[in-house]
Order: sequence, then structure tokens, then C-alpha cells
Amino acid sequence: MKKSILLIFALLLSINLTAQENITLSLDEAISYAMENSYSAINASRDIEAAKKKKWETTTIGLPQISATLDYQNWIKQQVSLIPAEFFGGNEGEFAEIAFGTKHNMNASATLNQLIFDGSYLVGLQSAKVYLQISENAKEKTDLGIREAVINAYGNVLLSEESIKIIEKNIITLEKNLEETTQIYANGFTEEENVEQLQITLATIKSQLSKTKKLKDIAYKMLNITLGLDINKTVVLTDSLSSLSKKNTNLGLLSTELTIENHIDFKIAKNTEKSNELLVKLEQSKALPTLSSFINFGYAGYGESFDFLEKDQQWFDSSLLGVSLKIPIFSSLARSSRTQQAKIELEKARTNLTETEQKLLLQLESAKTEYNYSLEELETSKQNLALAERIENKQQIKFFEGISTSFELTEAQRQLYTMQQNYLQAMLNVIATKAALDNALNISIN
Repeated sequence: MKKSILLIFALLLSINLTAQENITLSLDEAISYAMENSYSAINASRDIEAAKKKKWETTTIGLPQISATLDYQNWIKQQVSLIPAEFFGGNEGEFAEIAFGTKHNMNASATLNQLIFDGSYLVGLQSAKVYLQISENAKEKTDLGIREAVINAYGNVLLSEESIKIIEKNIITLEKNLEETTQIYANGFTEEENVEQLQITLATIKSQLSKTKKLKDIAYKMLNITLGLDINKTVVLTDSLSSLSKKNTNLGLLSTELTIENHIDFKIAKNTEKSNELLVKLEQSKALPTLSSFINFGYAGYGESFDFLEKDQQWFDSSLLGVSLKIPIFSSLARSSRTQQAKIELEKARTNLTETEQKLLLQLESAKTEYNYSLEELETSKQNLALAERIENKQQIKFFEGISTSFELTEAQRQLYTMQQNYLQAMLNVIATKAALDNALNISIN
């Protein structure tokens, strides 16, 4: 009794661990998971955090800066100076050897620096904001790319799964046909060539099944990488190829217009233009004066021995207040040259912005065309599959009635297998072209 209880407990524990090892995802869930856990999404989020830190780093340049120094000097051999001896009542023309200062010296000071005005700093603050915007736009661009990549990877897994099911079903039919044909041949009612032809077809289909199973394993691992999972992690997909193709059939998208200003590629190009505008301002700001101030407090101690830690050590304090004004006057036209270069880069950025706008419009038209074609191709493939199934079925009947050859049956079977794969690929194309159209329209949700 005790052993039975232990076995049941072990079985339940094994089932629980297996459930924990697997992850079940619909396509929407897979996209949401990848948005948080994919390698690209994680690094894009880190880039935003780094940009925020960079923005604060730039801001602190204009805030008070405090530094402290502590200097200790020990004259192992003090420097000797020669002083005319007559200063001390000596003979004229003679010199006295004198060592100035004490053997041990210690100085401690603290300085507060404050930037009052710097044109470059003001431009730097604006640049830090733009830099953060660039990182946030890069994250949005990454998310769109992740979404499309997950859709394609998810669809490829479903394609391989459906292909395996169809091929296995075809193999069952072929094996049955081969068995019946072999019996007919044994009874002398058909030629051996018909049996051999079916054997060739069956062997070919089995080889295709083996290849498709290997491709399925690769497709799963590609999906795992896209999701940010270990490639050996077991993932169970809940959506089917047919349901996703129906879900992604939306003729309304073909008439949807694009708001260029909202497209992430346009915003990125706009960021580049803004960055170059700031570079022009930065070069121009270098012609402005820079004003800063500082205040310093210090203490100094001296002695013939190291007594600085003693209570009776005498310390001498000092303080200093200063203001510094730097005025650029003449740079031999170097500043003007740098400003002109920055203006040229700005004009290039504006040209690229116009080019980006045109490319986005063309990309949208192309994506709509591909999506519309995929919808038409899906319907055509569905009709062709139905026709191929009827033709293959008729050829089977004719073959076993002895009014058609094995070559005719084989040709009908090959046509059926091709139409089956075409139909599966057409469903996948609808899903993939819909994802591409969503990207062209800057749609980031299903």
C-alpha cells in the first residue's frame, strides 16, 4: 500500500514537472511574451535606461560640482637655496645655505565649481532629450520587428506541423494502395511495374516526411530564439494555420491610409534631422562666452616631524572666491568651417527625410499588393486542392478497375501533394503578408 502511494506521488510529481517545463502559447500570447523576453526587446529596454542615465549625466554638468584634495609632502632631502651672507651680517660676496619651509607639509582643500552660462551646455540638454527619443523610437521599431518575426516563426512551425499530418495521411493511403496492388499482382491481374511505381512514390513520400520532421525541429528552435527561450524548451502552440489565416483576412486594410508622421521610420528620420539641427546650434554656441565661478576652502599644516594627528598641531585656513569668463575671439575661421559642415549634414538629413516619406508610401503600396495577391492565391489554392483531390480519387478508381496506368495515378498523386503544400503555403503567406502590411501601416497590435 505504501509503495502504491509513493508511485502515485512520483507520477503526479512527474506530471507537474513536465507541465512546468512546457509553455503553451497562442500567437497573441507569443507576441506579448517576446515583447518582454526576447533578446532584442531586453536590449532595447536597456538602451532606453542607458539614455535616461545619459540625459541625467548631461544635466549634472550645469549643477554644482564639489571636489576635495589632500596633499602630503615629506622632504627627504630639503632643497637648499643660496642667500647673500651680508643679509645676515656676513661678509660681502659670500652666500649662506638656507632651506626654506618645513620637512613635513599637509594641505587639504575643497572646491565648489558652478557653471553659470555655457551655450554648449544648453544645446547638450536638448540633445540629451533627443537621444532619449531616439532610444524610445528604436524600441518601438524593435517591437514591430519582433512582432513580425514571431508571426513568421510561429507560422513556420504550424506549416511544418500541418505538412507532417498531411504527409502521414498520404502515406497511409499509399500503403493501402500498395498492399492492394501487390495482392492484385500476386493473383496475376496487374503488372509488376505498377507495384514498383507505387513503391517509388511511397519511398519518396517517406523521405519527405523525414525531412519535414527535421525542419519542424529547426522551426521550433527558431521560434524559441525569437521568443527569448532556450532552444530546447518545449513550446505548445494553440493556434492553427487555418484559424490564423481566417483571422488575418481583412480586406479593409487594403483601403487603409497611412499617417506618415506616425510611422516609426519617419519618426526616426525626423530624429536624425533634429539631431543635426542641434549639431548646427552646438557649433554656433561655441562662439558665445562661457562664464563659471568657484569657491575654495583649505587648511595647511607644517612641521619638522609628522605631528598632523596631534591635538596641538596648528592649522592655517584659507578661502578663495573666483569667477572665470572665457571669450572666444578669433579661431582662424575654424568655427565657421565646422558650422558649415554641420549645416551640410542637416540638409542631407532633410533630404533623407523626404526620401523616407516616399519609400514608406511605396512600401505601403507594395505591401497592399502582396497581401491582396496572397488572399487571391489562398482562394485559388483552395479550389485547386479540391480539384486535385477529385482527380486523384478518380484515378485511383480507374487504376483499380484496370483502365488507367500506375503512371497516371502517380501523376495525379504528385499533383495532389503539390496542391496540398501550395494550400498550406498560401495560408502562411496570408499571415506573413498581413504582418508585413501591419508594419507598413505601423500597426503594432493584432
